[in-house]
Amino acid sequence: MAYLFSYGTLQKEQVQIETFGRILEGEKDILTGYKLGRVEITDPEVLRKSNQQYHPILEFSGNTEDEVEGILFQVTDQEILQADEYEVEDYRRIETVFKSGKSGFIYIGK
Repeated sequence: MAYLFSYGTLQKEQVQIETFGRILEGEKDILTGYKLGRVEITDPEVLRKSNQQYHPILEFSGNTEDEVEGILFQVTDQEILQADEYEVEDYRRIETVFKSGKSGFIYIGK
């Protein structure tokens, strides 16, 4: 299993069901050194799933006082690939360490 950090629409049960075919299990965690921006979504499928025109997007600040709260979900390697398909081209996936000490994947702005 891998960890995937969600700070936005992947926390919605409807998005999880349509993207992964199940409700994900996870726990709250915090990402330091980032702040939230927003990106306009134009992909019709993502708009339909999320029902949101603007999605949050992580922006690296490097400031340890900047924190983003979210959910660290346990996912399979296949589900990571499904999440890649859900996220629009404005995002890229990287691996990082969270305040809990666990490592996992985040989607940040390109």
